[in-house]
Amino acid sequence: MSVDQAPPVHLSGKPFRRYLLWYTLAFAAITAVWGGMLGVLLPNQVQMIEFGHWFTGADAGIDLAALNDLKAAVASGATTATADQQRLLDLLAGFDAARAQALSLVTSLAVVATMLVQPVVGVLSDRTRGRFGRRAPWMVFGAVVGSGFLIAVRYAPTIAILALLWTCAQTVLNMIPGTLQATVPDRVAEEKMGTTSGIGGLGNFAGGIVGGIGAGVLLPVLGLNIIYAYAILVLIGVFGFVLLVRDRPSSDLVVPPHRWGPFFRGFLIPLRDHDFRWVWLARILLTFGYAASTTFALFMLQSYITPALSLTEATRTAPLLTAASLPGTIVALLLAGRYSDRIGRRKPLVIAASVLMAGSMLIPLLWAALPALFLQSILAGVAFGIYLPVDQALFIDVLPDREAAGRDLGIAGLGSNLGQALGPVLAGQVVALAGGYRGVWAVALVLSAIAAVAILRVRTAR
Repeated sequence: MSVDQAPPVHLSGKPFRRYLLWYTLAFAAITAVWGGMLGVLLPNQVQMIEFGHWFTGADAGIDLAALNDLKAAVASGATTATADQQRLLDLLAGFDAARAQALSLVTSLAVVATMLVQPVVGVLSDRTRGRFGRRAPWMVFGAVVGSGFLIAVRYAPTIAILALLWTCAQTVLNMIPGTLQATVPDRVAEEKMGTTSGIGGLGNFAGGIVGGIGAGVLLPVLGLNIIYAYAILVLIGVFGFVLLVRDRPSSDLVVPPHRWGPFFRGFLIPLRDHDFRWVWLARILLTFGYAASTTFALFMLQSYITPALSLTEATRTAPLLTAASLPGTIVALLLAGRYSDRIGRRKPLVIAASVLMAGSMLIPLLWAALPALFLQSILAGVAFGIYLPVDQALFIDVLPDREAAGRDLGIAGLGSNLGQALGPVLAGQVVALAGGYRGVWAVALVLSAIAAVAILRVRTAR
């Protein structure tokens, strides 16, 4: 049943520009947290915890970069390990598997929890009554409680506690983007929605890049205390938006009864459609492969490439891999959707993007060096930039029910979340079973290639 309230009040002039500024800054603050935490801080924290478990006593001062170089030399036959060196190499193998599995657990649990909570919060925010409006209370709750959990993450002594605290932090903080996006139809005229989404999207990208690079630069100086800066950044972004772009009261909102059973059963309806199901499966596979290849960037810089980087060097380099992909991603985002509209076809571009993604994985699989990681990141960025807008348009083309577009496109978004959740889990198991990271690239390549094949099964769209 619908929720009734007065027609939306569309902003213009100076109020619209103020809204656009704080909308972008709030988004950038949230994505700065994801860029810094997922790309740099969580991998470092996981590594610190696991290192303390595996290298104790006289081994606590071991140089991991030198040990990884020794591992490469032994593997190539250039040298033979002594008994003590072999003992250390055995510890290194166990440490590599443990940190990969631990990081996959920490990141995946958080994604799954977020995926389950987001649609529920969306419904609740639509139905919130009060003098502060429908969206602001959820954004403030997300910022205050989420920042508290974020700070608690800094003090997690074990992997289990870290996984619990980060899951709580990411779940609560993710209340902000959904309710923030919901303010667009509330306050922005239809002819300005494209501008708002475009500028907000740039804030999204910029926040993630700046957050990651900032963490890489400041972590050697501030250590994990940099998490306090991210918590403050979120509070500034959200409270700036809520206080300076005030929502109108929703005290008189008419809220009819809501039935949760039909709401959750509705998620299965679009998956019964043949074409929607194949496009959805292809998205899961591609995001699955992409997430599997990106989760362990920090660890690969230390343990996969030759020569291996130190932890400090890897911490500073990991965000640069993402930054290197940004120009190609932006150009592809701007051009791919428009070109797809011009030629009236989606499938060839989605397939080409999937093949390009798979091809990018082949580079570090065959060439375990730092330039290979940068080249792979650049090509994958172009592939993702092509894929995102055209695949979204393809989903719209194959919608089984245009009257339920919001529900069905929400299911499409869950496909991305599933891929992001499952990718690290699979990659962690591959590292543990294969004893290294080469298998991760092979699995990511295969999954991306299968995603291209899945699109061929789509019948009704071109």
